[in-house]
Amino acid sequence: MTTTENIRKELQDLVDSKYQEFHSALVPGIGNILGVRIPQLRILAKEIAKRDNWRMFVEATDTKFYEETMLQGMVIGLAKMELDERMKHISMFVPRIDNWAVCDIFCGELKTAVKKGKATVWQFIQPYLISPKEFEIRFGIVMLFHYVDEEHIDALLAYADTFNHDAYYARMAMAWMISICFIKFPEKTMEYLKQSKLDNWTYNKSLQKTIESLRVDKETKDILRGMKRR
Repeated sequence: MTTTENIRKELQDLVDSKYQEFHSALVPGIGNILGVRIPQLRILAKEIAKRDNWRMFVEATDTKFYEETMLQGMVIGLAKMELDERMKHISMFVPRIDNWAVCDIFCGELKTAVKKGKATVWQFIQPYLISPKEFEIRFGIVMLFHYVDEEHIDALLAYADTFNHDAYYARMAMAWMISICFIKFPEKTMEYLKQSKLDNWTYNKSLQKTIESLRVDKETKDILRGMKRR
């Protein structure tokens, strides 16, 4: 049996049929979901990351199930390696992303990589931010969540004003990013929204996601509701 086949067997022992039905509804269009909960995947990923053959697994192309791809991304984020090697594995993995869940979990697992090489990762993600491919650009945008800070906020809002993409999951990621910017930098983001060049759908979705936040006060939410484009 190959490394992937062995890990597939481990996954099949963790399958929850009720969760499979629930999670499949959250990730439409993906028909290869086994039904393994994310906390269990993380436990397994930590175990795989300690094995001598973890590289064989993350480089394998004989995956069949959604959870196998998710595991590959988690292991790339967890395994001990130098930043250069991690960037190599990230480059190989991104083209395999075909849904929002794998994309977002993967980006979250790269938090440590960003901390260790913030400037390097910043440069690395720039080409993805202009990709015509839906999940490549979503990867780039969700990675920007690690950069909502004083040093990068102006660059993030400037990028938002150049954003022009028709794909649903790219637009959703942009709206999500803007809402995070608003929570952390309300004054700057409010000024941006007042003169934003975003398309109406993404702009309104940005307002909606900000209004839904528990970290925005009622008065501000009322102002944002009045800024909706008709």
